[in-house]
Amino acid sequence: MPDSPTPPLKIMMAAPRGFCAGVVRAIDIVELALERYGAPVYVRHEIVHNRYVVEDLERKGAIFVEELDEVPAGDWPVIFSAHGVPKAVPANAQDRNLFYLDATCPLVSKVHMEAERHHARGLDLVLIGHAGHPEVIGTMGQLPEGAITLVETVEDAETFKPRDPDKLAYITQTTLSVDDTKDIIAVLKRRFPNVIGPHKADICYATTNRQEAVKAIAADCDMVIVVGAPNSSNSRRLVEVARKSGCKDSMLVQRAADIDWLTLDGVRTLGVTAGASAPEVLVEEVVAAFRKRFDVTVEVVETKTESVSFKIPRELRQTAAQ
Repeated sequence: MPDSPTPPLKIMMAAPRGFCAGVVRAIDIVELALERYGAPVYVRHEIVHNRYVVEDLERKGAIFVEELDEVPAGDWPVIFSAHGVPKAVPANAQDRNLFYLDATCPLVSKVHMEAERHHARGLDLVLIGHAGHPEVIGTMGQLPEGAITLVETVEDAETFKPRDPDKLAYITQTTLSVDDTKDIIAVLKRRFPNVIGPHKADICYATTNRQEAVKAIAADCDMVIVVGAPNSSNSRRLVEVARKSGCKDSMLVQRAADIDWLTLDGVRTLGVTAGASAPEVLVEEVVAAFRKRFDVTVEVVETKTESVSFKIPRELRQTAAQ
């Protein structure tokens, strides 16, 4: 019998997708530090939430730790991850005379500065975010304990009781679902008409753009695959956005080996995107895996062009220039 023909598959590639400027900056800081100072370079927490990236940097000489007490005494650099850290962390590094470089995304640092500014004005703060996420831990750690209340859901916003409803401000984690956050903010504004929000939304441009790109393709897809890590907030939000935007069969995969091919039966149009910490090489790997099993045609759906870049720390600029 002749072989059955390869089934056709249209892949709709969301753009923008993958690395954002904050992630590029963070990875560059580790690689430039290795180039300038040599191995080892210690990194507190995963520099970004992606095992492929972390393992690649480990092969180059980076050592990842969860806390500074895992870093032995010495003059090697310690790098703080893109998610940001509580103020106690750099203070501890200074107490130990550790040389540290801060790879906190500038858009996360913006939220930290907002929190400090509101606190200095005597306002209580609400942080919209997910408990336990490193970015949330870092943001809450900018102020004394009790100065920030974490609100995760609309229900939390409905039951939250501030000390003074007229002295209240809110900030948000940068990697949330735009739509879900909008609903929480609406409740806060209804309950506390004088609540103060950021001049410019805290949810970062990259998170917003990637969610808008997924919305543009989801309703036309039988399935959407998001390439990203399970501990990546923005990647998980992309799966949620795809489902809410018309594609209930949406899944998160770290790389091609994670694809459950049994779930692909009957899929003729596939959406593909990637979280802000997922490298394009993993997207290409996924598409290549589909090419082995389907007669693939690719359509790129671009909703916005990105040109954002962030400066690296002064200590590394000469190395970067070389």
